[in-house]
Amino acid sequence: MDEQHSEDDGWIILSVKQDKKVRRRYQLFAGSEEPLLSVHEDILIKFSLMKGRLLTESELEEIRTEDERYRAYALAVYYLGSKPRTRKQIEQYLLRKQFDEMNIRYALDRLESEHIVDDEQYALQFAAQRLKSGLKGRHWIKQELQQHGISQELAGEALRTLNGEAELASATAAAGKKWRSLKGTPKERKQKLIVFLLRRGFPSDIAREAVKSVDSDEDEDAFDMDEEY
Repeated sequence: MDEQHSEDDGWIILSVKQDKKVRRRYQLFAGSEEPLLSVHEDILIKFSLMKGRLLTESELEEIRTEDERYRAYALAVYYLGSKPRTRKQIEQYLLRKQFDEMNIRYALDRLESEHIVDDEQYALQFAAQRLKSGLKGRHWIKQELQQHGISQELAGEALRTLNGEAELASATAAAGKKWRSLKGTPKERKQKLIVFLLRRGFPSDIAREAVKSVDSDEDEDAFDMDEEY
């Protein structure tokens, strides 16, 4: 195997070839069959990496670092292509891809500065969507947001934007679906339904109102609820 063609103070790029397997990546050769560098097209342009260019050891290290940071950023953007993600979710994804923490932090900070990642907006949209289509209450939604990496403060702010009437409508829809599968006397069924709604994260007052709407002809005694609920 030929040795890399180098000067006393660095390496001279003898050829630049497009990577056959990875789109928009290029391999830089300095005489050896093995590439001296493999970089993204944007890094190639940024550092003017063309044939005849002399690269010092410090420049090589800078380019490698910059390319790795860019790869972390680009992969994060690709990951975001399917649906919105939180900063924490992207961080965990990049850790699984074995990027180091410094490059991950660079990618996350850049995504936030470009408003591609916005935990506050994510929390607002997620809460509204889960309330409407997921038929879940605010307590459940808060737990989900925190599991997704949303801070307690941002989760609380998102929940405060939820409309009480919309939450009641969601609870009523969930109650109507569950009611048909419950067994027992009307009173037993309604007590089971209250427990079901509480477990789905609806506040007790919302749960009680939703259960009343299922069958308004039943005695209100059926809504009696122990404090432990």
